[in-house]
Amino acid sequence: MDSCFSTCFVMNLFKRKQSRTRPVDTVFNLPIVSTNWPPGSGFASGIIDLGGIQVSQVSTFNKIWATYDGGQDNQGATVFEPTGIPQGFSMLGSYSQPNNKPLFGYVLVAKDVSSSTSNSTLKKPIDYTLVFNTSSLKVTQDSSCYIWLPVAPDGYNALGHVVTTTPDKPPLDKIKCVREDLTDQCESSSWIWGSSDVNFSDVRPINRGTQAPGVSVGTFVAQNGAETSPPSISCLKNLNPLSKIMPNLLQINSILQVYSPLMYLHPDEEYLPSSVNWFFSNGALLYKKDEESSPIPIAQNGVNLPQDPNNDGTYWLDLPADDVNKDKVKKGNLQSAESYVHVKPMLGGTFTDIAMWIFYPFNGPGRAKVKFLDIKLGKIGEHVGDWEHVTLRVSNLDGQLWKMYFSQHSKGEWVDSSQLEFQTDNNNNRPVFYSSLHGHASYPHEGLVLQGRNGIGIRNDSAKSSMIMDLEKFVLVSAEYLEPFVVEPSWLKYFREWGPKIDYDLDEELRKVEKILPWKLKDVFINIIRNLPKEVLGEEGPTGPKVKNNWSGDEV
Repeated sequence: MDSCFSTCFVMNLFKRKQSRTRPVDTVFNLPIVSTNWPPGSGFASGIIDLGGIQVSQVSTFNKIWATYDGGQDNQGATVFEPTGIPQGFSMLGSYSQPNNKPLFGYVLVAKDVSSSTSNSTLKKPIDYTLVFNTSSLKVTQDSSCYIWLPVAPDGYNALGHVVTTTPDKPPLDKIKCVREDLTDQCESSSWIWGSSDVNFSDVRPINRGTQAPGVSVGTFVAQNGAETSPPSISCLKNLNPLSKIMPNLLQINSILQVYSPLMYLHPDEEYLPSSVNWFFSNGALLYKKDEESSPIPIAQNGVNLPQDPNNDGTYWLDLPADDVNKDKVKKGNLQSAESYVHVKPMLGGTFTDIAMWIFYPFNGPGRAKVKFLDIKLGKIGEHVGDWEHVTLRVSNLDGQLWKMYFSQHSKGEWVDSSQLEFQTDNNNNRPVFYSSLHGHASYPHEGLVLQGRNGIGIRNDSAKSSMIMDLEKFVLVSAEYLEPFVVEPSWLKYFREWGPKIDYDLDEELRKVEKILPWKLKDVFINIIRNLPKEVLGEEGPTGPKVKNNWSGDEV
């Protein structure tokens, strides 16, 4: 009897331990051969001076607390604090992430390097406020968790939480607050975990762009309930020139050799990418309003395109006028295709964003899924000229690829490196992504993504094929901080549309589709289609990369 009891007890313990195993228990490392970047001023040196304060990036952690249900995929979340902090540096806050993916994150730690003895950039908190404790939550958790907000001295701000498993306040020297002029306002970003009582979120600077000084610290914020007020913590601010620690030309080339992705086109794709100059040299035309009968052939690099920064509908590009060349150019030319690279500082110069633009001469017609029916949408979705992009986000502290952005029609998504696909190519592991059939939206994984709801919407299908575009074949078209060493091509400064307004009647095209739909689904389908952005409906050609909001701003 005793033996049976012992055996059952051990088995139950084992089962409980097994049930608490989550992807976060594994540390993710980029499957890329470590690179010694070419020499430069400060890129990937491990430390950045923000002006009176130095920061270093720490991605080794001690686990403090975890819950095993709720949150993303109902797998819970874990809270960590940084370990292995370099000598002289101080913790600014704790790190948290969902349990449904491997451990892969960072927090910044800080060191006071100001010359002032009376106005130091870092100070201990004067007290702590208990934000929340989890003892009353009906969740599976290691123990009770106590989340503390440092009470900063006057003129200073807290940048993160301290988390304990007892109700005793943490020591005052556990964490540092930062002088107000070196901090920036932040906002909640992606949701990590929560309940009706408390929610954990990542935070980021409210103002983000190529000139914005706000710096993400990597810490998380805990807020009571569904609180929508500004977070109780701040971000950092870079008072030094943002370009000071950006990669130089040699380093950019080296980064792209290591991280440039491979793009799979769908096996049924008819409309392939091409180089811009292939499009021009094969008969693309420049049209002017009221002079449509005499379009102008476009010269190499677009040197005869209008260069004023306006989009007033006066000019547009189109395919060749004759049918033979028109059909040829529509189909693109994969052999000529190259990615067009824009390099820019982001998050106060602590990251380099490398936007890699791809040009398609033509965007094909859309297809819809209506419950069990797959439907061709006639001309809906067609347009001349299609610009798509992915963006690599590389840390200027360690040169590591942290995230990748995938443009998808009018929006897109950021994906952590731990969630990317990698493929061995020339003895190096390269990120992989997929271009959707006809629409050319970018996705991190193959399959069907439905743009709609309740099983009704536009199909975005992607899959592997023998048609692969290697984005390592690139042209660096812009890096404003490296001017005049990087000269923008004339076509990049063309602000008008890369295709004409498509002359079709949307109502007539929808009526054709309606005829084959069950009557109960007609109204739902029409409402979903009409609410799609113009980028999906394809009624007019797109503008070029430099006109997009993300050119000088963050990706959305």
